[in-house]
Amino acid sequence: MLDKNLFRRDNYLMSNHTYKKIELVGSSTKSIEDAVQNAVAQATTTEENLRWLEVVETRAHLEDGKVAHWQVTVKIGATIDA
Repeated sequence: MLDKNLFRRDNYLMSNHTYKKIELVGSSTKSIEDAVQNAVAQATTTEENLRWLEVVETRAHLEDGKVAHWQVTVKIGATIDA
């Protein structure tokens, strides 16, 4: 039998959800965090019910031995409306 306590977070019983995942690459000349925020901002223009993200890959473009541009690949999960 499934223990319902496995699905508790902060004493709140989490409901069952189905998610879809999209993969995006955000970029920024400022920082890794800014690159992630840029990807999330873009996702919000076409997707609804965004719930979480996973950083999959981080890379940078180098110029003259310095980081010139960050690229961060993220997978973003969104709940699917029933």
